Amino acid sequence: MMAENNQKIAWLKDLFQRRDERGLLSFEAATLIYIVITSVMIFCEWQHLAKPGSMLLARVVIMAIMAAAYIVYRKYPCKATVLLRISFPFLGLIYWYPETYEFCSIFNYQDHVFANIDYSLFGCQPSLEFSKILDSAFWSELLSMGYYSYYYMMIAVVLFYFFARYDDFQRACFVFLASFFLFYLVFDFLPVAGPQYYYCANGVEMGNTANFPEMGNYFRTHTDILPIDVKGIFSQWVLDVQKYGEHPTAAFPSSHVGVSFVIVLLAWQARNKWLFWILFFLFVLLSFATVYLKAHYVIDSIGGLVFGFLFFYITDRLFPFVSKWAKLKP
Repeated sequence: MMAENNQKIAWLKDLFQRRDERGLLSFEAATLIYIVITSVMIFCEWQHLAKPGSMLLARVVIMAIMAAAYIVYRKYPCKATVLLRISFPFLGLIYWYPETYEFCSIFNYQDHVFANIDYSLFGCQPSLEFSKILDSAFWSELLSMGYYSYYYMMIAVVLFYFFARYDDFQRACFVFLASFFLFYLVFDFLPVAGPQYYYCANGVEMGNTANFPEMGNYFRTHTDILPIDVKGIFSQWVLDVQKYGEHPTAAFPSSHVGVSFVIVLLAWQARNKWLFWILFFLFVLLSFATVYLKAHYVIDSIGGLVFGFLFFYITDRLFPFVSKWAKLKP
């Protein structure tokens, strides 16, 4: 019992031990770079955006919150306040994702291209047929669990690095966030709504034809989605997420597949076999679930895998340069 208490005391001392990092943290630098790039995009597309002023105001608010967290850190520099500093850029992802819809819906949607690719490869639409083949409650719940585990995979890998690999914590967070931002920049200019929107607009019976109509900017004003057949708690949770957080955007490449693959690669680098194999198992389920739940075309998921590896490679090698620019130890 005494040894256990001593471990708890040591853990708390480490959490609140003074750690004075200079300048910005690398993941804060990545967030600010993304803010600058997208702010320029807002000014360039001001007349075409629905609420450009609100979008700029959101950036001011996010930077103010990050500044407040920095002030707290300067007063109490320790691992605990570093965790506070990372929490706000991560929570900002909740805002950045739907914002891609504001950018991409300016352009004509390209779902007909990706639906046609899937049809050319498979002679049907796997996003419509997959759930018919595995229509039992078991498969629905298993794959819905995999899809929903996306959020817990993020938390797991970040907290693992924080508590077990703190020397690599900033690198892991930078790779994770910067990869997300690269996906979002692709989504801003490549509008693909995904099967759940495309076939809701055109009818699921069209999926087995070779005629896939162009939708123009239809999804700028139409956001109806195909309903999910709820068969258990996980499918209900997925339905709730889609109801309140989904938008006709970000289908290609699949960031669900891409970012979860980045997470798996970070778990591999962490050299913890339990973390890796658990996250890899969830990654496999999630990859199939993106098609099963009609969130993505198959080509989207393949693209997510390719882009995920590419973005991991790029951000991992950018980290030393961004760290040096932000006046951090590389």
